[in-house]
Amino acid sequence: MKVLVIDDDDQICRMVAKVLCADGHEVVGAADGLEGMTLFRRENPRVVVTDIIMPEQEGIETIRIMRRERPEVKIIAISGGGALGDIEVLRIARMLGADDVIAKPFRAQELRRRVRALDPGGAASEISA
Repeated sequence: MKVLVIDDDDQICRMVAKVLCADGHEVVGAADGLEGMTLFRRENPRVVVTDIIMPEQEGIETIRIMRRERPEVKIIAISGGGALGDIEVLRIARMLGADDVIAKPFRAQELRRRVRALDPGGAASEISA
C-alpha cells in the first residue's frame, strides 16, 4: 500500500518511513503541506500520515484539501502540539477529517497498529498479489 508521510521533522519522516516500509508499504515523504499536496496528487496514496504544525502549509489545511479532493483517502494526523497542545490540535484535526490521530512521541508499534486498522490487509494483500 502506498503511504504519504508529511512532516517537517526529518527524523520523524525517516522513522515513519522505516517502520512502514518494514511492513511492506511503499512510502513517499514530504517536508510540508504544499510539497505533500503535490505528492498526494501525483502518487495517489491510500493512507496519509501528516503532522499538524508545519511551515508553508500546515496540516489542518492539508487535511481539508485532501478530504475535498479524495474523500476516500485515510488520514492519520500526528502532532507534538506546539503552543496549542496535543489534545486540542488533534481534536481539531479529527473534527476536520482525520480518520485517526496520534500524539508525538509515539511508538512504532502504535503507528503500525493504526495504519493496519485503517486498511486491514492492505500491505499483505499487495505483497501476495
